[in-house]
Amino acid sequence: MAESSPTSTKTRKNRRQSIEHVPFMSSSISSLTEELQCSICLDVFTDPVTTPCGHNFCKTCLNKCWDNSQTCSCPYCKETFKQRPDLKINTTLRELIDHYKKKSSEKKPEVLCDICEERKLKALKSCLVCQSSYCETHLEPHLRVAGLKKHKLMDPASNLEDYICQKHERPLELFCRDDQTCVCSICNVKYHKNHNTVSIEEESQEKKIELMKTQKDMQQMIQNRIKKIQEIKHSAEVRKGFYTELLEMMEEQQKAAEKQEQELIEELEQEITELKMRNTELEQLSHTEDHLHLLQIHSSLCSPRNNRNWPEISMKTHESLETLRRALNQLKDTIDDKLTQTVSTELKWMQQYAVDVTLDPDTAHPNLILSDDGKQVRHGDIKQKLSDKPERFDTGVYVMGKEGFSSGRFYFEVQVKGKTEWILGVARESINRKGTITLSPSDGYWTVILRNGDEYKACDDPRVYLSLRVKPQRVGVFVDYEEGLVSFYDVEYSSHIYSFTAQSFTEELYPLFSPCFSDGGKNSSPLIITPVNYSK
Repeated sequence: MAESSPTSTKTRKNRRQSIEHVPFMSSSISSLTEELQCSICLDVFTDPVTTPCGHNFCKTCLNKCWDNSQTCSCPYCKETFKQRPDLKINTTLRELIDHYKKKSSEKKPEVLCDICEERKLKALKSCLVCQSSYCETHLEPHLRVAGLKKHKLMDPASNLEDYICQKHERPLELFCRDDQTCVCSICNVKYHKNHNTVSIEEESQEKKIELMKTQKDMQQMIQNRIKKIQEIKHSAEVRKGFYTELLEMMEEQQKAAEKQEQELIEELEQEITELKMRNTELEQLSHTEDHLHLLQIHSSLCSPRNNRNWPEISMKTHESLETLRRALNQLKDTIDDKLTQTVSTELKWMQQYAVDVTLDPDTAHPNLILSDDGKQVRHGDIKQKLSDKPERFDTGVYVMGKEGFSSGRFYFEVQVKGKTEWILGVARESINRKGTITLSPSDGYWTVILRNGDEYKACDDPRVYLSLRVKPQRVGVFVDYEEGLVSFYDVEYSSHIYSFTAQSFTEELYPLFSPCFSDGGKNSSPLIITPVNYSK
């Protein structure tokens, strides 16, 4: 068979010089298969469920596994659970699987051999030079003839025109990284001579690596969100159980009080009836002429028949109310203890994300004095002569941390002991550092402040005045970038101060500090970034 020339009879339309049309760059949905397989049945998940340790299995597979075992443990990591978890369908993962199955079931149209005349056979390869597809028989010359062996073969494709340069009718074999486009050999010489060009195969491999990394990151994001859902559900269950217990205690107290009240009312009503009867008898007796009878019954009518001391009962009722009040106070203390335990557990979890924060002297206001190790900052009365860098605050007495964070979670603690005023929080990188500064999320600041020794505020939109039981000596700051969360805690008392929620972060966040003015020495104590002592 003679060598075929680039076809001129085929319609060359909708030609797009883009990587997505190059066969070597097409991402395969099948690469997800292994990640979506149950490790028990080794098949794609059916009704996927997630264990408390974060691993996924088919619901039926996991239930069978646990039904045949005396303990409930994760078949993957072997973590054992005290109680058999209540398995719920992982809807996010199920939707991903449904999408995967749909994509997997979509078959590409069958490509037929262009040379077969009567009964066309299925094509085995397509030639980019010839722009034709060949069955096994008609492909043979491309594997034997020297000239044809140099042609570019690929998997069968019905849209071969998409793989040909529109200007020069040559195969798109190179990729220009400067212009991010596929080019032919002539384009490379004419228009991309000094550009960074590589073979499509090489670029494809790098893009595949990027895709795999992106896929891995996405899977981790899925797992993180699944774990977050579990944490929220667990917290909700704990809170529900806690409040149920409190309501039961209050209901018992209420029932006991109501029973006592009802008994006293019934007794009083009975005595009122008896007293009315005696009063009637006395009224009748006061008009009798039977003097002997009057003398005989006088003593019994005039002497009290009930020795119940109602002032004393009233005192006892008061004592009962005092007992109830004490019980309610005890209940309040129990609530406070429970909340402290809950916050302590939260704080312990957050502390695992502790980061090493160091103050950035290039951002510090000239009146601020930083320690040599970059862990302390206080206000000095004398303004230092420092270069006016773009990143330096020139009006607000602030300083930022050296390192910014654009993903994940981070946590740090600051000692505020002995201070009457301070500002703590985080700020985005692009904040205005010159002139007047407005502390608000809309301006890129998420902060809590102390003023006048005991006035605490969260600089939200609008500002929120905070009522704290005790004055914090050390404040913990926690940020979850993806969740849009900034939280503040009193570390020593394991109590929550304030949280900014549902925020949208789009750039790096930096820790922000202000010791405020020294106020003639009244507020001269420094802010100190302290090592995290993990809560017990």
